[in-house]
Amino acid sequence: MKPNAYVLAGTLISDGAAAADSVVAVADGRIAYAGPRAGFDAAGFPGARELKLPPGSSILPGLVDLHCHGAAGGGFPTGGTQACRAAVGFLHRSGTTTLLASLVTASAEELVRGIGALRPLAEEGLIAGIHSEGPFLARARCGAQNPEWIRNPDPALLGRMLDAAGGTLKTMTYAPELPGAGGLVRLLTGQGVTPSVGHTDADARTTADSLASAAESLRSGAAAGTGRRPTVTHLFNGMPPLHQRNPGPVAACLRLAAEGIVAVELIGDGVHLDPETVRMVFGLVGADNIALVTDSMAATGLPDGDYELGPAAVVVRGGVAALKSTGALAGGTATLLEVVRRTIEAGVAPADAVKAATLVPARILGLEAEIGSLRPGMRADIVAVDPDFGLVAVLRAGDLLGRPAP
Repeated sequence: MKPNAYVLAGTLISDGAAAADSVVAVADGRIAYAGPRAGFDAAGFPGARELKLPPGSSILPGLVDLHCHGAAGGGFPTGGTQACRAAVGFLHRSGTTTLLASLVTASAEELVRGIGALRPLAEEGLIAGIHSEGPFLARARCGAQNPEWIRNPDPALLGRMLDAAGGTLKTMTYAPELPGAGGLVRLLTGQGVTPSVGHTDADARTTADSLASAAESLRSGAAAGTGRRPTVTHLFNGMPPLHQRNPGPVAACLRLAAEGIVAVELIGDGVHLDPETVRMVFGLVGADNIALVTDSMAATGLPDGDYELGPAAVVVRGGVAALKSTGALAGGTATLLEVVRRTIEAGVAPADAVKAATLVPARILGLEAEIGSLRPGMRADIVAVDPDFGLVAVLRAGDLLGRPAP
């Protein structure tokens, strides 16, 4: 048996369920067994190394983050390839074994350059692809996005970005009320790119119509047959609040998520959303329709101080990142495992929180046959946690990464 053969025992949390007294066995980078301890034959894994876990530990699929701007001092929007590699390495060691690297609104040249820096990482399999948060957003809801570079949908610019990405652009955040948004959605879905509504000032009807159209385009376009669907970029953040006479995008997004038409991102880090809000959304739309994300930036994993999000100056105090210029929230500083832990602390069942950070985003990427669950034959992306959901060990494609650097 090769050195990357491992056996782990504990509570298996996968696919929305938890099973105590389970075993997961790994060989040749794949999951060879995942099930009850009583059904496991250790004789079939000679030479496998047993990873001793603390009593009461759980075994999870590797976490999947659809919205992440960087970590460990490396920012995906402006960092060079080596800084981006360092950020990805830290995130992998922290339990996020699959991620999209997120850009922010910038000039056309900066966007193309940023895509060019990230494309090699996607082609090597270090990241699952690129997420562009903008630039086709609403100025009124720009948040930490630079309003100077926000613009209406521009097919020529999108074409340049798609060409630079070479198939690695996977999702794009857009505001559905902008002129040309319908054409943008058709262009995106025609290239297999998932549209994500966000940073929008749209009313409920405009939001619902655009998302329904995006869902239909995905079903009939390049993503046909994959089960992929549009998403909502960090629900509640970057959009008007729900009001009884002007429900806005939040009402439409909640309704469509409850119907299984879209999946909503939640930044459940205890900063972007009140814990009761997170618990409410899980109760209303169900874990099947939620993707937990971090929106993390370069300060993730580092002390308070001065950082950047794209070209914007950011100050981090008490783990909260804010623009120096306006005080607006400027991304997150939590890892996805920390988001899962805080979501559980908010009152969400552990199996539901884990599902929203694994299987749901894997489905959105069209990768659910490879990642997002612990089943025989799948890639051996595994996170072991102690009873408090503190990190114990990480395997990615069967390679033991261990704890992140302090």
